[in-house]
Amino acid sequence: MEKYLTWYKEIIKKNGIKNTVQKEAVLNVLIKASSHLTVEEIYQQIKDVKIGLATVYRSLKLFEDLGIAKEIPMGGARYYELKLFGKKPLHIHFKCMNCNAMTDIDDTETNLDYIRLNQKVEHKMGLEVNDANITLLGLCKECREKLNAQTK
Repeated sequence: MEKYLTWYKEIIKKNGIKNTVQKEAVLNVLIKASSHLTVEEIYQQIKDVKIGLATVYRSLKLFEDLGIAKEIPMGGARYYELKLFGKKPLHIHFKCMNCNAMTDIDDTETNLDYIRLNQKVEHKMGLEVNDANITLLGLCKECREKLNAQTK
């Protein structure tokens, strides 16, 4: 994780932006996150660092502008994840419409289909695809099992 923090700090420095304890705290939360987080969830993890909610918003906006983080709008909420140097740079999202859990679909065959879709769009439309947000909505395995148990 330390190497990721070093890379991000270098990007911030190269862009002439001062690194602060607050920015580093937000970065650390994103680096350690096992799932996508809302601003409020990030804030709850670092509020003891003497950081305000507005500072978290500003830091995330800056990280988006620098290409470090990515915002995923979903049903009125905004989730954030790291974009550069991530463990899973190419993936599709799934959001459970019952429990609101968001997970990454990280499957080689599915990722290859995703790449082919991007290439097809580029070729047919004469475009250049640099990023995409694909989010599938439905019920997660746990919610489906609970629902099926209730209907039996």
